[in-house]
Amino acid sequence: MTKNMNLIKLLTLLTSILISTYALADHHTPINVATYNLRLNTPNDGANVWGLRKEAVKALIRYHEFDLFGTQEGKPEQMTDLEEMSEYTRVGVGRDDGKHAGEHSAIFFRKTRFNLLTHGDFWLSETPNTPSKGWDARCCNRLASWVRLRDKTSGKTLLAVSVHFDHEGEVARRESAKLLLSWLNQQENNDAVIALGDFNSTPETEQILAMNAVMFDASAISLTPAYGPMATFNDFKFNVAPTKLIDYIFLGPNIKVLKYAVLTDSDGQRYPSDHFPVLARIVLK
Repeated sequence: MTKNMNLIKLLTLLTSILISTYALADHHTPINVATYNLRLNTPNDGANVWGLRKEAVKALIRYHEFDLFGTQEGKPEQMTDLEEMSEYTRVGVGRDDGKHAGEHSAIFFRKTRFNLLTHGDFWLSETPNTPSKGWDARCCNRLASWVRLRDKTSGKTLLAVSVHFDHEGEVARRESAKLLLSWLNQQENNDAVIALGDFNSTPETEQILAMNAVMFDASAISLTPAYGPMATFNDFKFNVAPTKLIDYIFLGPNIKVLKYAVLTDSDGQRYPSDHFPVLARIVLK
């Protein structure tokens, strides 16, 4: 009888250890976070027009199992096309009217992984609460869209913001970084924070140095060496090595980066966009 009782106790202990180990592993299930400038839908792109690329974009997102990703330049019809991936939910408005019109800096997230808590948008300008151009930006309103989510696996909350800085205004890019960092500083401190997007800025610029002074570039803190080229803008030129790094994933302090990659997937000899997507596999500490 004593031997049987000891065996039962041992089996109970082993079962408890296995359950605890599984729970710990599940608690730290990685999240694949990405940023992807889609290149707007324009007939001027000829062989690279959106209608010939959209299935490749969706296939890339699904193959690499993005859990949360920000997009830039997507027009309303491009948002509709990506919404055909029914496993994702989208937040974010159009930059021209705060509703549907114009390009989006949208955020998509996987329904089975996250619960939506709240979301919103602000413009990168002196009047961030209304559709507007900022500082020396000439052609376009510039927008940031954000979402606050609860990770169903860990129970932790995260705040992600997708931005698209101006491509012409040097002052606008500098001030956009200041505005973004100021806005982030006003948010809840318990959230894991992710700022991603097309910053239209190379690493030595004042605005990227400012981001790095407060947040962590995912490529710099990856536990495994960064994969792919450091440049992210390919201009649809398949046989020319890209040289410009302008797309980033910045992270707050409570996030571990397991892997970082600039994805150079192609459909034959055609890139799905004129930007490479940037991917970070992260764990919320």
